[in-house]
Amino acid sequence: MAQPIVKYTLNKRGQIPEWINTSDSSFAGQHGITGNKTGYIPRYESPQDMVMLGIASGDPDPDGTPDDYVGILTTKTLLQTYITETGSTLQYKTTTLTATGIQTSVTTGLSTAWNQESYSGGLSTTTTTKHTASGVGTVATISTSAVTKVVVKTDTTTGDSSATTDTPIVIDAASTLSGVSTSSSVGVVTTTDAMSGLAVTTTTTTDTTSYTYTDVTTSSSTSTSETTTDGVTTRTDTVITTESTNYDTSYDYATEATRLWDIYTALNS
Repeated sequence: MAQPIVKYTLNKRGQIPEWINTSDSSFAGQHGITGNKTGYIPRYESPQDMVMLGIASGDPDPDGTPDDYVGILTTKTLLQTYITETGSTLQYKTTTLTATGIQTSVTTGLSTAWNQESYSGGLSTTTTTKHTASGVGTVATISTSAVTKVVVKTDTTTGDSSATTDTPIVIDAASTLSGVSTSSSVGVVTTTDAMSGLAVTTTTTTDTTSYTYTDVTTSSSTSTSETTTDGVTTRTDTVITTESTNYDTSYDYATEATRLWDIYTALNS
């Protein structure tokens, strides 16, 4: 009995079908994508709206299959075509984290200099030139949006007041910001003050900023060492600052198809 590669969904209970081989020598839940088309009545309803790849425990029954069975992929070419179509829709890419900058700072001094309540000198710091490198591919970017300003204006028959909350965009110091645009929305609510019976109009203006930034992060680690000579203790702090950048490269559909096909072949040998 063969164990073919199939397209399937979860069952009506939201579980992996019992006929899917979930052993360590098999695979399941690979390359999931919605089975529905935008703008149409859904072909698959929740929790069966995601179509995935897996290996079945046996061949499909020619007399009929369960509703969580979608189809079969009988050749490596069909498998690669399916993965490519899925990946193109979902915009597959390979992201690799690369160390693109490193710098070391060393501060040395007697322990008495480190422990001063009011610093008056005695510590010396040397910093290396930042070593930089680049990765393979294109620097990854992240596009997002955030509320950056809220103005609440309150009007009554006896006067008005206004309060502003600013929330600046914060990204890593090594990252680059681009594509910044801001849109505003206004909401007006009128209520009656319970004490005075006067109308209170509250106008809230919200600024939302959309932006893109490069996927770069900076981190640092500190190590401390002490040496004592003739009763005199010297302390040294070493701070290593690392800049890490994510790089995007094209997804290798052929390699992924080979990986899954090799699992299928080994399981059926």
